[in-house]
Amino acid sequence: MKYALILLAALGIVVSALALREHYRTEGDSPCSINERWDCGIVNHSPYAMLAGIPVAVLGIAGYLLMAVLASRRAWRMLLAAALVGLAFSLYLARIEAHVLGVWCIYCVISLGDISLITLLSLGATAASFSRKS
Repeated sequence: MKYALILLAALGIVVSALALREHYRTEGDSPCSINERWDCGIVNHSPYAMLAGIPVAVLGIAGYLLMAVLASRRAWRMLLAAALVGLAFSLYLARIEAHVLGVWCIYCVISLGDISLITLLSLGATAASFSRKS
């Protein structure tokens, strides 16, 4: 379980780094500009791509790094708490994409799937650690 969670956190870091690259891209088309409904450039240049002056992708990198460390230490309850915060924030951002911007970012959707899996696996690991203590 530990290694699967670390691998998923690494995927999250990579996807967040790609989104950060889009955030700072100043020229050329976004490589994930598929059509009018799928365009990472629009999403990552929107006002919602920043939180307190920090690019959301940087927060993603930091969050996934924290989750990798927690998984490596088998700190299941702390990992679950971090994953739930990440999942809630990712769902909030998905709502913004769907209902405010009307455009989706493929990196954001991959990240949402990734944090969803991390949350489910960390929930399972937390439950398993409780059952072992009983």
